[in-house]
Amino acid sequence: MDEALLKQRFYDIEENYKTIMHNLSEAAIKSGRKPEDVRFMAVTKTVDSIYINHALSLGIDLIGENRVQEFLGKRDELKLDGVEKHLIGHLQTNKVRQIVGEVDMIDGVDSVKVAKEIGKVSQKKGIITDVLVEVNIGGEESKFGLDPSQLYETVCEISEIEGIKINGLMAIPPICTNEDENRKFFANMYTMFLDIKAKKLDNVSMNILSMGMSDDYASAVLEGSTMVRVGSSLFGRRVY
Repeated sequence: MDEALLKQRFYDIEENYKTIMHNLSEAAIKSGRKPEDVRFMAVTKTVDSIYINHALSLGIDLIGENRVQEFLGKRDELKLDGVEKHLIGHLQTNKVRQIVGEVDMIDGVDSVKVAKEIGKVSQKKGIITDVLVEVNIGGEESKFGLDPSQLYETVCEISEIEGIKINGLMAIPPICTNEDENRKFFANMYTMFLDIKAKKLDNVSMNILSMGMSDDYASAVLEGSTMVRVGSSLFGRRVY
């Protein structure tokens, strides 16, 4: 890439990061929390390693990758010392063996079947894998995640699987026409999060509520999100 274009891209990432952190800080304070109570995840799907490394140099310490093969393919090019790594996309059971032990957390566990596979592989490797349970908050057929009406029972079932530990929930709301509608989904998710947290289930910590992405992260924080997943607002529009 032309050096001038590279410098411009780096500058854009820096400015985007400043804007995002400012917005997150304001939203956290409005929600009655401290800015450091909300974690920022840089979503690296389709982003080249050179830009990810530049973002990491700014102080970002948490990244999320959607695809197993993409993460494994560029991992060695990334400067990951002190950086927490999550897999945030849908995980097929036949890919579990490749990713368990390679990331710090698997977000988006959307079925008992995949949870059992993660547990089985984790036990074979002698580790405990931290996971988030994904909820299909809008009941959309096109999205993965647990049915909200069955969430508590399923969390109980997953919590009994050896080799994994539930750290919280994640969700992606439906595309909404206005912020108020969007915030209702986030608010419902927060209520479910608190309800399960209050049960104090064994092997369930409920420390993380991951919701909010590039277009709605501030609204998510206002409704209780503790972790936001931002890609295009940081790195620019994805090129597929």
